[in-house]
Amino acid sequence: MGLVVHVINHSAQCRSIRLTLQDREDLCAEVFLALVRDDFAILRHFRGQSSLATYLTVVARRVVVRELLRRVAANGSAAAAISAADVVGGDGAKTEQQISDREEVERLLGRLDGHEATIVRMYHLEGKTYQEISTATGVAENSVGPTLSRARQKMRNDSASQ
Repeated sequence: MGLVVHVINHSAQCRSIRLTLQDREDLCAEVFLALVRDDFAILRHFRGQSSLATYLTVVARRVVVRELLRRVAANGSAAAAISAADVVGGDGAKTEQQISDREEVERLLGRLDGHEATIVRMYHLEGKTYQEISTATGVAENSVGPTLSRARQKMRNDSASQ
């Protein structure tokens, strides 16, 4: 439970979203529902290539990010869901840095071909799984990982050359 709550708090803080106690409880419930869904299918997919805590952290983060994005989309826009008072720390320098970071991410994504940019955006910004990306893009599921790796390398090279 502590691990899940930590992931929820960290994910919200990284996105500058303040959560109420009710929000935390709802997100925690979503994570645990995901774990027990389809007769514990997520846990059956655990292959032991990492610690169970690491695996659960990744699962929880993906569920939380997906739910946060769903909530923002349901409210029509990020501005409607996240008021200026909700920006963690509330200082202008941090907000300016976040805007600058987002602009840098958009610039790097803009240098990728459309196919790679879509996959990177879906995986890293939307928290989609390889299977969801495969279904949405028509790319074979076993090609998503290599495409992400190549795109990340291109972005690293582009970032280093700037």
